[in-house]
Amino acid sequence: MASVEGDIAEVDGVLRITEIRLQYRLAVDAAGPEVDRDAVDRALEHYAENCPAYQSIKGCIECSWGLEIVRAA
Repeated sequence: MASVEGDIAEVDGVLRITEIRLQYRLAVDAAGPEVDRDAVDRALEHYAENCPAYQSIKGCIECSWGLEIVRAA
């Protein structure tokens, strides 16, 4: 699951989306094996390279992302 929020500001007299923030929430089975957080972080670091949406707006809109891992019953 992911939540997305952003900012809109007036730039040169025109409203523009200036920033997008994504927060991913990875639910894992509480009874399952421990999650390798380093592997998850490495995957998140590289996902933008192959994301068509990010590739379309990088350099135009500031983007950031984070990840929360939650253990679900």
